[in-house]
Amino acid sequence: MRRRKIDPERADPENPEWTEEDFRKARPAAEALPASLARKLGVRGPQKTPTKEQINIRLSRAVLEAFRVSGAGWQTRIDEALQDWLKTHRHA
Repeated sequence: MRRRKIDPERADPENPEWTEEDFRKARPAAEALPASLARKLGVRGPQKTPTKEQINIRLSRAVLEAFRVSGAGWQTRIDEALQDWLKTHRHA
């Protein structure tokens, strides 16, 4: 395994880079955690807001680019824009 050079300005002394020995000793969280916590891994709690439905939709490239450049959460912002549109337009 080729070692990459560590940038001293970005190195975190409280969280050093793992060594080969660290990787050999590593265990999955389900094995390392107490049983009470391990049971909760991958279990999602109740939803706080109504669930959304996953669909496939075709949108223009310009619309997608405009939302994507705004960063993470762009799909949620499309949903919010459509909800705003519904407030001012008649439902069929």
